[in-house]
Amino acid sequence: MMNLGIKKVLFLAAFAACGTMAYAQLPNEKFGKPSKQEWEFVGWGNTVNADAIILCKTMHVSYHLSDQIWSTNQSDSELSIDNLADFSKNLIDDSNILVNYEVCLRTKILTAEGAKHANIDITYYSLEDKILVGGDELSDLKVKVFTKNEKGKVEKKNVNTAQFAKERVDNNYMVMHVVVPDVEPGSIIEYTYKITSPRPAYLYDWVFQESIPTVRSKCDIEVPAFLQFNMNVPINKLIRSGVVAGRLSYDINRPDLKKGKSIVTNHYTIYGDYIPVDGETIAPFTSLIAKPAVDPIPARMPTGATHLRVK
Repeated sequence: MMNLGIKKVLFLAAFAACGTMAYAQLPNEKFGKPSKQEWEFVGWGNTVNADAIILCKTMHVSYHLSDQIWSTNQSDSELSIDNLADFSKNLIDDSNILVNYEVCLRTKILTAEGAKHANIDITYYSLEDKILVGGDELSDLKVKVFTKNEKGKVEKKNVNTAQFAKERVDNNYMVMHVVVPDVEPGSIIEYTYKITSPRPAYLYDWVFQESIPTVRSKCDIEVPAFLQFNMNVPINKLIRSGVVAGRLSYDINRPDLKKGKSIVTNHYTIYGDYIPVDGETIAPFTSLIAKPAVDPIPARMPTGATHLRVK
């Protein structure tokens, strides 16, 4: 017969395993419907006393190319993988290459005081001088609030655009403030939006550590191989990163370019899980183009601002 001490050890091991499995199911990158685990989750370790928790925050970056790359060697009548891979043979036309950002955020409010964390600020590049070109476009901003009624049924409410307000930070940047009304403990808030940028040599920073605990924070970036960036990934045990070769399809509008409808890309994935507020400070993810073939990069983000900041 198994003695009481062994039974207790096995019970604790099984309990810990169940907890690990529950955590393993938690990072949910599918937006639009909070999972059962997210409705039940109230934190981990010392974060159980937090006012709110970011359940998931993601940014996907991709490039849209359209007959914007041409070879300086006029004998090359076709756009091929070979001459695209050779950076020195290609020039970039800013007017025909776009960077697309898709950002999603899901936050759970745990206390009445945590309602303020339902609000966010989105900082983006926008020139005050309208004569100049090159500003980014913020679009498709959608905010949803999920709550459970007395019967436990999930109710979804879209936040009206009347709660969105723009503010100019300086000559180069705007901030979109979003205030979410009628938030209560237990509410889950989701944000999704897009930014389209005509600045291929510039990538927004990404912040992993917010003012409240974060279950998952991830940026996924697919950059054409002829654009060479220095990626500054935070050095921290909670942050993991990797890069693999990918391929990117693009448009062809010129009759002399009949081949090479896709190009090689560097596909970066940087993510962190179960990031607390206290403890070691985690630096933002930043990047700087190594071999620019375009106009000088605009000034960095205003001091204290990030691409997406939870209040």
